[in-house]
Amino acid sequence: MSWLSLHSPSKRSFSLGTAPASAEPEINLIPFIDVLLVVLIFLMISTTFTRYQELAITLPTANGSESAADNKQVHIAVSRDGRFAINGKVTDRSQLTNALIQLSNQGATVKDGISNIQINIDADAKAPHQAVMSALEAARDANLSNIVFSSQTKK
Repeated sequence: MSWLSLHSPSKRSFSLGTAPASAEPEINLIPFIDVLLVVLIFLMISTTFTRYQELAITLPTANGSESAADNKQVHIAVSRDGRFAINGKVTDRSQLTNALIQLSNQGATVKDGISNIQINIDADAKAPHQAVMSALEAARDANLSNIVFSSQTKK
């Protein structure tokens, strides 16, 4: 018996790339879950960094005793929207320096070249930094160097 006679052509099944059509497509979930976890970790890390990019600044609070000096006090209030008031009178930024010069000339006694006027800057916690700097510049232009920032006590 020959080898060919044992294997008849009807029993012979050679596969030349044709597969039966019964195979159903399936989705492998493990790589899908891996990709989703990587995306989730990336989003968690990137949102943590965006929190540190912002500077949330609250003006300081202080515990301390009040100074008992014989200084004449001038209060400069800086509102939330950047407006100014000197001793309760609303004034414009352009008039701030002139008003401080007038106040320093009215009741100033000078000891050793230093005026006895104390400037208290009462700035709102949400006041723009530029407005506070404008108040400082006006005090410097009026040649007043005794400047104090008001704060609230800790609760």
